[in-house]
Amino acid sequence: MSALFEPYALREVTIPNRVWMPPMCQYSAAPEGPDAGAPNDWHFAHYGARAAGGTGLIVVEATGVSPEGRISPWDLGIWNDAQVEAFRRITRFLVSQGTVPAIQLAHAGRKASTDRPWKGGAPVGPDSYGWQPVAPSAIPFADGHPAPTELTVDGIQEVVGQFADAARRALAAGFEIAEIHGAHGYLINEFLSPHSNHRTDEYGGSYENRTRFALQVVDAVRAVWPQDKPLFFRISATDWLEKDGWTADDTVRFAADLKAHGIDLLDVSTGGNASGVHIPVGPGYQVPFAARVKAETSLPVAAVGLITEAEQAEKIVANDEADAVLLGRELLRNPSWARHAARELGGEVHVPDQYHRSV
Repeated sequence: MSALFEPYALREVTIPNRVWMPPMCQYSAAPEGPDAGAPNDWHFAHYGARAAGGTGLIVVEATGVSPEGRISPWDLGIWNDAQVEAFRRITRFLVSQGTVPAIQLAHAGRKASTDRPWKGGAPVGPDSYGWQPVAPSAIPFADGHPAPTELTVDGIQEVVGQFADAARRALAAGFEIAEIHGAHGYLINEFLSPHSNHRTDEYGGSYENRTRFALQVVDAVRAVWPQDKPLFFRISATDWLEKDGWTADDTVRFAADLKAHGIDLLDVSTGGNASGVHIPVGPGYQVPFAARVKAETSLPVAAVGLITEAEQAEKIVANDEADAVLLGRELLRNPSWARHAARELGGEVHVPDQYHRSV
């Protein structure tokens, strides 16, 4: 049997295959009003198509734990109960197709309050639904970005509580897995990296201090997330900086800490915290980072980054470089990628009765 189409169990949740969808922001929610941050018909059709296409696990896009935690005013959020009810429609459909529904809980930190990518992605102000970003230190992400407000210790604890509250709502919304977003230069990643964290208190300086906020978030979420359900953490394994950044060595060390605090799988990406860096992009370019964590720790991993071909994905799993693969842009292009890959590799995947003629 194809390794890519073997079921995968974590705690009491079994995922039907190793073809997973990572968080891919749609920037399509209402920016204000009673429906602000709530998924709508676009999100239902978007995620529903990938579930009907056989994707084993879908991680719903970065979802703000607070209004200020959104990347853009058009992001999803899970800071109120109206959003919970809107999410239930999506999770019910995903489950009906045999897909495990997951959600990424996120705070964008200093990279918050930006426009939609197809509008240029520049920072937006109050006249365009924007707000003042916060961060571990008052350091702008890049030229043209505002200096964020440095979080106080009380402010840090408020954000920790927002992650826990968001996890409670995610459970009520029907999600089986929660993922904490610690990657791509957003708030948790900003605390982890000395490039963006210049604090001199208990949340800055040493490795132990820089990881303190992330582990407090993990502990707060794990305390409210059921013991029979998995908890993921997404990390940028490197800042791609020659010095004064987060490194692959840090990631391997931190993976052991995360496992000790109740994380069940590390979703391994890279970059996003430093502007203007050179990233050697190519097919599977981030897979070696996942493979190293898997080889040097006991924490399961998922790999991501220009994984596009069925045979490529099969080898990653079969060669034990990762326990699963996450296909982002490829699943945007082809919602039925899993079904096509199963046909090519001799695997089996759920096909809706309505599509039986396509088998």
